[in-house]
Amino acid sequence: MTPLDAVLLAALGHVVDAPDVEAGFERVKELTGADFDFASFRFALAAAIREGLLLEPIRLPPGALHCHWRLELTPKGLAAARAAAR
Repeated sequence: MTPLDAVLLAALGHVVDAPDVEAGFERVKELTGADFDFASFRFALAAAIREGLLLEPIRLPPGALHCHWRLELTPKGLAAARAAAR
């Protein structure tokens, strides 16, 4: 499984909400059982955002005192994640 597939599959089947990208990395690995390094994860995230598969993961919700990190698929990302799940 590629890091990009792991990111998409984690976002497809689970709510991945973490305090920071490092915790998000650990959560994606835990959920998917994939084995890849942090640099590959960051590269996969950047590619997914650039390709319009994920929304920007760093958010400052209204009324929040600090940012949080969350994986959220776009409609295009949902289709790609479903294809990766097959």
